Amino acid sequence: MKFALPTESLDNYKSASQRARVATESWGLNNLYCPNCTSDHLKRTPHNTPVVDFACPSCNSEFQMKSQSRPLSRRLADAAYDSMRLAITTNRTPNLFVLNYDRERWHIQDLILIPRFAFSLSALECRKPLGPRARRAGWVGCNILLDQIPLDAKISIVARGHAMDESDVRQQYVRLRPLEELAIEKRGWSLDVLKVVRAIGKKEFSLTEVYASEDSLGQVHPRNRHLRDKIRQQLQVLRDIGLLEFLGRGRYRTL
Repeated sequence: MKFALPTESLDNYKSASQRARVATESWGLNNLYCPNCTSDHLKRTPHNTPVVDFACPSCNSEFQMKSQSRPLSRRLADAAYDSMRLAITTNRTPNLFVLNYDRERWHIQDLILIPRFAFSLSALECRKPLGPRARRAGWVGCNILLDQIPLDAKISIVARGHAMDESDVRQQYVRLRPLEELAIEKRGWSLDVLKVVRAIGKKEFSLTEVYASEDSLGQVHPRNRHLRDKIRQQLQVLRDIGLLEFLGRGRYRTL
């Protein structure tokens, strides 16, 4: 994997955003690979294809790429809110590459992959409508809240200028793939409980420690009036798909 962004012909583009888009998409075409199969490259989708930037020529997995020169933080600007919400609720979100590059050196710094089945509505934030003087007045965008996505689902491909082993990336992706088989509503709950588990920050944890986040989970899922029952159910789901181990007497271990 090369880390230098291609800069040939960038002088043909006036805006910094256009230059960045051309450079990062060209880099992706030459360096990205499919985490879902053994394909060592991706193909670019036709221009103006909504949301999807790349596709795997072997398994047809779809990918979107978002890039920025500032360090990755809590929020990542995305497309229209209604479109993204519909994509999540109908299970049509693409896999997402999030790329951070050094604008001065045109060099890749960090790259993470968020699998298509790792998005829940709790990770989506509605932005304010554009003002009446804007070119798209009234348009409502959204932010992806990266801190609302479980650590397991933010798969590192490049970290601080160093590439992760491709086999490790694919192994992490495959490990999460059982989430894809869950119904959309149940998957959202599972992801939110997994996020709470990871926030505890310990290899082994207790059910009581998860209950401590009952109020925050209730804010995300206000219709559920039996939160503790739901939390226990989702811990069982995470156990069944191999992300947790039940130790007995209300104790669990992350795997």
